Order: sequence, then structure tokens, then C-alpha cells
Amino acid sequence: MLSAPQRIAHLIVGGGLAGLYAAYRLEQQGHRDTVLLEARPALGGRILSEPVDGLPERLDLGPTWYWPDLQWRLDQLVRALGLAPFEQHERGDMLLERTPHAPPMRTPAYLSAPTGLRLPGGMRSLTDALRARLGCTRILTGHSVQGLRREDDGVTVAALDAEGRTLHWRAAKVLLALPPRLAMARLDFAPALPDALARAWRDTPTWMAPHAKYVAVYARPFWREAGLSGEARSACGPLGEIHDASGPGGAAALFGFVGLPAATRQRLGEDALRLHCRAQLGRIFGPQAAEPLQEFWKDWAQDPLTAVPQDLQAPAGHHAAAPPQQPADGPWQGRLAGIGSEWSPQFPGYLAGAVEAVERACG
Repeated sequence: MLSAPQRIAHLIVGGGLAGLYAAYRLEQQGHRDTVLLEARPALGGRILSEPVDGLPERLDLGPTWYWPDLQWRLDQLVRALGLAPFEQHERGDMLLERTPHAPPMRTPAYLSAPTGLRLPGGMRSLTDALRARLGCTRILTGHSVQGLRREDDGVTVAALDAEGRTLHWRAAKVLLALPPRLAMARLDFAPALPDALARAWRDTPTWMAPHAKYVAVYARPFWREAGLSGEARSACGPLGEIHDASGPGGAAALFGFVGLPAATRQRLGEDALRLHCRAQLGRIFGPQAAEPLQEFWKDWAQDPLTAVPQDLQAPAGHHAAAPPQQPADGPWQGRLAGIGSEWSPQFPGYLAGAVEAVERACG
């Protein structure tokens, strides 16, 4: 026989920035009865910062920047958590590769306006700082939510733990800290969500789902010595857009967004694509760029906790408009809200969007 569900006030599905910030805000408001369930073995969600060998440094394979002049709520959070952001390096010339058979063209760089900021230790520093400030939220990683069932007195949530056991909670309210499309693909709602709402959530593209990033680490930022910013654009690929990824802790690095469609990347395979990325960096920045000391690769389209099959065919384009955040009527009204970044009207898909979506749902 199944044991009675554990009764709680709030259950958060997802342990990325949105989920951790929601738990933080609820604790600030005096709520001490919150459970956060994360399917991955570690927290962070689409924030992924990998450690560099021999250095107290991490480099981002997920979101990298935020813009305080526009995203003041996120900047306030960063400062309140005691983090010290630094400006993205853009000083020097940029390079434009139009053909692999000729040297790239050198041109003055375009400085970003407003200025983009990064965090020492990568964006994981943000989620680590939030986690460190949580005192009473119960956080369970390796717990994959399977379904939500509306009951007379709340919502029963069923999840599988790392050993495959099914656990149940009865929550007064559930907060979905994951992308809308992923929620519709992975969670079973009983009764079903209203047709229009379900369709809107299902049709909202997940930011980063079609993307892949490559990072190359070096002994020193040699491109700066040549008066280069580390920024490049290429019409040849596989990297379409390249930036300086060096950190204040001593890591010298370049990173690029892979310009090939997800289906093409899947067909070519990671090893071949890494080889092509090294060759391209050598063409653009010189032979030493083709021999990194360490390299990282993340194809978000191959991550089942980020992307669904529909995302393999999606172009890596602009941020999508936000769908409705919660049901306006029916049995789910007041019991369910989306707080992932894609539910943000102002910054859908951005880190700041997660903060905005949480504020709209939690106050």
C-alpha cells in the first residue's frame, strides 16, 4: 500500500536559478514548508559552469552574461548575495572569417551597449550563493517529477527518486521552475490543463535547447597580446560567434556558439565537431589557438532535461514571447504557476527572466 503523501505548502519542480530563487523568496516571506525537486544529480539547471584544471575557476557552457542597465532586479540579487561581477572583455579588434581559404578580416570591435557582466566562478556562483542561503527548504536532487494530480485540498505530486522508487507529496501550490515545453513533455497533469494554455506552453520554444557551446582553454590570452578582443564572427563555421571567455582567476579561454543545426550536430558527432572547432580557431587566431590545454563541449539539444524532439528541428533564433504563467480559471487556478525564464514577459529565456517570473508568481 502507498503511504499517505507528505503535506507541504509549496513544491518547486526544478533546481535551476528560478527554482532556487523561488525557494529563497519564499523563505524571506516566512514560508518554512517548501520542497524542491530536481531531476538532475546536481542543482543549476541550464546554468553549467565547468572547472578549469589547476585553477579556482569555472567557465560557462550555459548562460554567460547579464546586463545590469536593463536587468536591474537580477543585478540587485547579485549584489545582495555578495557577488562581484566583472565586465566582458571587448577591448581590441575583432576578426571576420568569410572563407576558410583566406585570412580573416580585422576590424575595430563593436562594444556592447549596455555592457555585459559575468561572474567570477561562472554563473554557477549565483545558484551556489542562493543554495547557501536556504535554511529550511528541503532540496532533493535525482528526483524526477512524473505527474501532478489535482485533489480537493491541493495537488498530489508523484516523483521517482534515484533508486526508481515513487514518492508523493500533497502541496497547496506547485511552482514549475522548468521550461513550459519541457513541462508539457515530461509531466502528466490530471485533469488536463485547459487546451489553450497547454497549447501555448507546448508551443513556447525553450531557450538554449537548439544551441551548443564550445570552450577552449589556454595558458594565456595570447590574442590580447596581438591587440585582439577575442571576438570573431564566421560565415564558415562550425562556430558562428566567438568571444573571450577568460576569467579573473587566471583562466584564458575562448568560447563559441556552434552555428550548425542540432540535427547536423547529432549526425556529425561530438569528436568530429571538436576537431573542426580547433581547426577553425587555428585559422582565425593562429596555430596556438588550435591546441588548447583543455576544452569543453555542451550540446543542449542532446540534454533530455532541456530539450524535446521538437527542439531538434527548431532554429537557434530569438527569445520567444512569454505564454500565460498560470491557469486563469478551472481546477488548476491558484494551484499551479510557471516560474521558469520562458514565462517572463520582459526577459523570456534570460537569467533575468527567471528572476522576473518568480517575482510575478511569488511577489
